Amino acid sequence: MGAGRPLILTEDPALLDDLLRLCAAAGAEPRVAHAPPERTPGRPGTPGGAPPPDGPGLPGPPWEAAPLVLVGEDAADRLAGAPRRGGVLLVGRDREDPRVWRRAVGIGAEQVLRLPEDEPWLVDRIADVAEGSAHQALTVGVIGGSGGAGASTLACALAVTAARSGERTMLVDADPLGGGLDVLLGAEAVEGLRWPDFAASRGRVAGGALEESLPELHALRVLSWDRGDRVVVPPAAVRSVLAAARRRGGVVVVDLPRRIDEGVGEVLAQLDLALLVVPAGLRPVAAAGRVAGAAGPLARDLRAVVRGPFPPGLDSEAVAGLLGLALAGELPSEPGLTEAAESGEPPGTRPRGPLARFCAEFWARALPGAGAA
Repeated sequence: MGAGRPLILTEDPALLDDLLRLCAAAGAEPRVAHAPPERTPGRPGTPGGAPPPDGPGLPGPPWEAAPLVLVGEDAADRLAGAPRRGGVLLVGRDREDPRVWRRAVGIGAEQVLRLPEDEPWLVDRIADVAEGSAHQALTVGVIGGSGGAGASTLACALAVTAARSGERTMLVDADPLGGGLDVLLGAEAVEGLRWPDFAASRGRVAGGALEESLPELHALRVLSWDRGDRVVVPPAAVRSVLAAARRRGGVVVVDLPRRIDEGVGEVLAQLDLALLVVPAGLRPVAAAGRVAGAAGPLARDLRAVVRGPFPPGLDSEAVAGLLGLALAGELPSEPGLTEAAESGEPPGTRPRGPLARFCAEFWARALPGAGAA
C-alpha cells in the first residue's frame, strides 16, 4: 500500500461512493476495507471470526500503516477497541444522532465529519495525505522598512542559503513593482510559470504541481512576475498559491512590498515569521514605524533586522526598541553585491560572505529542531 493512500472503512454503499468521489477530487487512490465483524469469544484482542492481525481483516497492518483512516458511522461500533492511532476521522450524515460522540470516542477519532457540509475540508485533508504533506514549510516574509532597505537582497540570500544547505526551498516574489526576483537570481529567461499564470486560481492548488511548474535555479524554485503589464493577482489566488507552497514542506521565503493591500494581507496571515529590514537612521526608522503599524496586526510574529552603518548614539537594539519589535539580527554589509548580481551571482551565493553567514545563522536558529527563530 502506498504511503499516501487513505483507508476507507464502511459497508454503506452510498457513503462509500461519496468517499471515493472525494478521494478522486483530492488526487488520492484509497484502499477500501470492510470493518471487522462484531467481537465474539475467541482469541484475546482478535475480532470474532478472527482474521489474525496480520491478515486482511482489521486491526492490523492496514489500520496501523494508513496515513489517514475514514471510518463510516456504520462501521464505528465494530471498530471499538481497535489499537489507538492518529489520523482517524468518523464520517457520516446524521447530525442529530446522539450516539456519534460515543462512537468517536470508542475509535479514538480526531474529528467527526458530516457530509456534504464538511466535504471541502475533507478533500483538503485527503489531498495533504496524497501529497505526503506531513509538515508545512517554515514560511518567512521579508519586508523593507523604507525604500532601498535591502529586503529583496535579504530574501534572495535567505532562499539561496536554505537551498544550499539541502532544504526544499521556494522563493516567492510578492512585490509586482519590484523588478522581479527572477532577474536578481538570473532566472528571467528560465522557462516556467509566473504570477499572472495563477491569477484564475481558486480553491486548492496542488503543491507538487505548483513546484514543478516554476522556474528552477540555484537549487530552488522561484515564483516571480513576468515582464507584462499585469501587477495584480486576486487575493483568493494569492491565498491558494501560497497555501500550496507551504504544503510542500521545507522553506518558503516571501519578498513583500511596503504597501499592504489585501493580497499582501493574505501572505502576512500565512507567515510563521516576518522580518522588517530597517536601515539605521532617523528617517528610515520613522518610515519603518509606519510599515510596522500596517503589517504588525496581520503578522503573527514581526521582528526587526537592522542594517548599518549606525549614526552616533544608535545601535540595533535601540532601533528595534524604537519600533517596539524584537530584534532578529543585525544585517552586515557586503561590498560588491550589486556588481555580483549584474554578472549573474545572486546574493548569498558566497558561502563565506557576511550575508551568507548571517543567513546560515538565521536558519540554524529558525529551522525545526534548531531552537526558536
